[in-house]
Amino acid sequence: MSNGTFRLSNQALGAVMMALQESLLNQLDIVPILKGFELTQTEDGLVVTNPPTVRVSNDQPVTEEELTRLAGE
Repeated sequence: MSNGTFRLSNQALGAVMMALQESLLNQLDIVPILKGFELTQTEDGLVVTNPPTVRVSNDQPVTEEELTRLAGE
C-alpha cells in the first residue's frame, strides 16, 4: 500500500452493501450516501467511520432529514 493504492476492509465493504440495501429498499439515490462516507486507513484497509444504518421495522417513507443523516451531511 506504500504506492498510494488503497483497499476496502471487510467493514467498508459491509458499509457499501448496507448503503446499497437502503437505497434499493427505499428507492433512494445511493450517491449521496456513498459521498458522505468518512474513510480511515487501517492495517485491514479503508474503514468507514460513519456507516449507514438500515431500517427494517416500519413501512414509513424515508424523510429528507433521515436521508441527510444517512449521507453524513
